[in-house]
Amino acid sequence: MKRTFFDKAILIIIALLMVICIALASYTTYGTQKALLDEKQKNLINEAHLLAEQAITPYLSQATSKEYLQLRLDEYEEMLQLKVWFYDEKGDLIAASKASGTDKGAPANIKTLENPTDLDNAFSTTGTFDDYFGDPMISVEAPIYLEENIVGYLILHTTREDIDNLQSNMLKVLYMPFVVIMLVVGIVFIYLSNILLRPIAKLNHAAREYAKGNFDVKTGVDQKDELGELAESLEYMASELSKLDEYRKNFIANISHDFRSPLTSIKGYLEAMLDGTIPPEKYNRYLLIVLDETKRLTKLTSGLLELNSFDNYGPILKCQNFDIEDMVWATKNRLEGICKEKNISIRVVCATENTEVYADKMKIGQVVNNLLDNAIKFSPEYGQITVTLSEKYNKIYVSVKDEGPGIEKNSQNKVFDRFYKTDPSRGKDKKGTGLGLAITKEIIKAHGEHIDLYSVEGVGSEFVFTLSKDKKMK
Repeated sequence: MKRTFFDKAILIIIALLMVICIALASYTTYGTQKALLDEKQKNLINEAHLLAEQAITPYLSQATSKEYLQLRLDEYEEMLQLKVWFYDEKGDLIAASKASGTDKGAPANIKTLENPTDLDNAFSTTGTFDDYFGDPMISVEAPIYLEENIVGYLILHTTREDIDNLQSNMLKVLYMPFVVIMLVVGIVFIYLSNILLRPIAKLNHAAREYAKGNFDVKTGVDQKDELGELAESLEYMASELSKLDEYRKNFIANISHDFRSPLTSIKGYLEAMLDGTIPPEKYNRYLLIVLDETKRLTKLTSGLLELNSFDNYGPILKCQNFDIEDMVWATKNRLEGICKEKNISIRVVCATENTEVYADKMKIGQVVNNLLDNAIKFSPEYGQITVTLSEKYNKIYVSVKDEGPGIEKNSQNKVFDRFYKTDPSRGKDKKGTGLGLAITKEIIKAHGEHIDLYSVEGVGSEFVFTLSKDKKMK
């Protein structure tokens, strides 16, 4: 039978409680027994002194007879349940209460016992008194002085029955709370089992289902506590994993599509050239097309490798101070030829005096190039692209705005996904890899900055990213 962690915890706690209760009961019983025994022995010594004063001393001074002494000893035994032995200074028995109540009677001479005790000093002991009694007894001895001389010994014995009975009653009193405590602990554990084990079992079941890829399973835990928070976290994780699984499928579909298209073109043109469908005089034209497709494959592969390096280690940044405005103008000039083909103009607006930033110059150049290239791709003929540089909260804001068709609201949160392409891009420009904006976001993220998209259908799109200012300006 499989034991849960909670079962083990219950067994350990119950065992610990039992050990504690037994130890407490033993210690309390021993301590109380010792205290009662000491108290009993003190009382017996006091009784011995009182008896010596009232009966023994008058007898020794010949004020009373031996018969009167015997009568008083018998009264003491009857009233106090004591066995009384009286010996002279030589250890010979003078009188004993009712022959001490044993078959042996009192020993004729106390000094002849196998384990004689120092009779000159008062003592108390427990046991059978040198095997003279069949049951354990409490015994005390008190020497009797007359004019500073020992003239006899008085020995009193009583049973331990009252102390043993008290000990038994104390154990009952101690064990009853222990039983009650165990019952209460059992009830508490049953309650905790309902509020802890069942939700944990549900969470465990849900986690196993998630491991199998079944992300639609709900935990069924709606408690307003830590377990409830854990259940919400698990369900959120399942939701994200489900999205990740969908993203993985889309990723594979997109990369398969983007690799298949150029490979199909290359294969088709080469086969046509080999079987004579394409005459030799047209080879140059179609070889250039094949070359363009191979360049596209190379660009796609390079983008994938770059993104993969971002995933594993993050881009390695070599930050320095540079003027972002100069970079924007340099990129604008480099793209001038493409803009002329589509009759597109790029306007640069600088709304701040100092445009020095601290970042990786090469990678930020890649970001600016990607955003301008994307804007050119979506801009209509005779359209205008506006690049605005502004300053706010010790940051430089770079905005790239086009006058293209805009992006649907439902698609705006996907534009930074790998291989994502909007329909216009797929229809008009087959050269894109769908990785430019994904790479752009990773670079900006590596700098600890952020990039946002603002787009209105039929109006255009605007990408805005931030950069930290020159360290000297902070």
